[in-house]
Amino acid sequence: MALDPQAADDATRAVPSIPRDADGPVFREPWEAQAFAMTLALHARGVFTWNEWAASLASEIKRAQTSGDPDTGESYYRHWLATLERLVAAKGVTSADTLHRYRDAWDHAADRTPHGSPIVLAPEDFAPAP
Repeated sequence: MALDPQAADDATRAVPSIPRDADGPVFREPWEAQAFAMTLALHARGVFTWNEWAASLASEIKRAQTSGDPDTGESYYRHWLATLERLVAAKGVTSADTLHRYRDAWDHAADRTPHGSPIVLAPEDFAPAP
C-alpha cells in the first residue's frame, strides 16, 4: 500500500504526535505503515475528519496511560490501530465482532506459520478454538 506524500503530510500536520523525521512519518514495523495508510484511505473517503481522528487518538492514548502504559513511544501505533478499530466500528464500516473474528484468525494463522514466512489466512483460521 503506497503512501500518498500529500496525504501523509496533511496527516502529520493534523496529528502532530505522529513519529516523523525530515522525510515524513517513521515506522518501526511494516504493519505500522499499513495501519497509517489505511487511516489515510479512510480519511480520504470521508469516514472521519482529522480533528475527529486526533481527538479519538488522544482519548485512546489517555485511556492506555490510565491503564499503565508507560508512554515510551513504542506503543504509539498500537494506540493508532486501536483508534482505527474503534472508529471504523463506531462509523459502521465494520463491527467490533468482525474485527475480533479477524484478529483471532490472524493470531491462529500466525501460530501455525513458521518464523520468517508470510502469514496467510485460511478458512480454518476462522474456526472456533477447540
